[in-house]
Amino acid sequence: MKATASPIHTAVAIIPSPNLLWRFKMILFLIWGFGCCKIGWDSVMRMSVDLRDLFLYEAFLYYNPLLLVTMMVWLWGVNIWVFSQGSVNYAKIFDLDQNHLTHNEIWKCSTWMTIIVPTSMTAYLYLYSHGEVSLAASQPVLLYIAVAVVLIFPFDIFYLSSRYFLLRTLWRIALPLQAISFPDFFLADILTSMAKVFSDLERSVCRMVHRQVATIAWFEADSICGSHSKVIPLVLVFPYLCRLLQCLRQYKDTKEKSSLLNALKYSTAVPVIFLSALKYDVSPDSWISIYRPLWLLSSVINSLYSFYWDVTRDWDMSAFSRIFKFNRPNFCSNLLYGRQWFYFWVIGSNLILRCAWTYKLSAHLRHNYITVFTFTALEMLRRFQWIFFRVENEWTKMTKSSFQIAMSEIPIEEQQLLASTNHEV
Repeated sequence: MKATASPIHTAVAIIPSPNLLWRFKMILFLIWGFGCCKIGWDSVMRMSVDLRDLFLYEAFLYYNPLLLVTMMVWLWGVNIWVFSQGSVNYAKIFDLDQNHLTHNEIWKCSTWMTIIVPTSMTAYLYLYSHGEVSLAASQPVLLYIAVAVVLIFPFDIFYLSSRYFLLRTLWRIALPLQAISFPDFFLADILTSMAKVFSDLERSVCRMVHRQVATIAWFEADSICGSHSKVIPLVLVFPYLCRLLQCLRQYKDTKEKSSLLNALKYSTAVPVIFLSALKYDVSPDSWISIYRPLWLLSSVINSLYSFYWDVTRDWDMSAFSRIFKFNRPNFCSNLLYGRQWFYFWVIGSNLILRCAWTYKLSAHLRHNYITVFTFTALEMLRRFQWIFFRVENEWTKMTKSSFQIAMSEIPIEEQQLLASTNHEV
């Protein structure tokens, strides 16, 4: 027995601890990150000063959409982790099966995305700066093809059920011909915050199709894939039109006037987008005297209307009652977030970021790609915190309705006894 037991103990001792593995992975990740930054910086410095900004702008255009999608996946994993730690049954809210992704699996996906996208971008910078233009041009093309293949891969790997759930939901959003479920309009709301991502995605694919990657053919703003393309406002407005059609479909099914008011909210984004795009088709005097004031007015209306709807409808008026009536708890007052300052922060930051949201939708303001990336990332952070309160509100409604159904099944005499405060012993 001693002879047979010793190898077992030896084998157990050889297995590294989870903390040691995690530290080893972090060291590898930091080495990889430093290597990408070093190679990318050296590659950019090899170019002339005149072409450096244009080259960075092009490289940023191809990889900006996938970087922002990666950021949103990370944030969604944080949302799921918070829900799993609290009392919100998010699987029931989204009608998910038992095979749905946990926050650890979502973070695993986002980790691979964090590694693959910057690696491809570093390869693009290195190959282009060393004269391998054709190889450099193939890097974003191969990356986009790989992402598309992974999404539609028909075999039972890479979380098949979750991928197809996402694709089915996207199809239902694009063609809202059926009754609208909570995942449908929830994901559609998130897509409105990613309108700029879709715009850059369209321009990237356009340049790949017309073989303009790593060339100077697209530098002219009026070219087919240039910054003045008529397709850009159409792509920007598409998520809002989908959400508007969803609201109209909900009104058809429920006859609730709030659905029409919600549709009106999304329709206010249309003039913001198209009035901004008109700057390239009208004279400077007409833009300053007529169209810019109209654009400013529509931007203010859309921002304030959207802010009002966020607080009073998506989050329910209980958000205000938690602040101004904090000492009078109601059914929702102690669900997730019981700190008063947190609601002040959420409401105030939501108002500021709603106003800043106009920047990324306005084509005539999108000259500095770093600034646009920052504003788009801030909009995703706003949507990230919006998710907490929107899901909390939905869970509150579901719990309250279940409670009311349970109470309705209790005989009236027992309800009166439970509600009575005069008990004599």
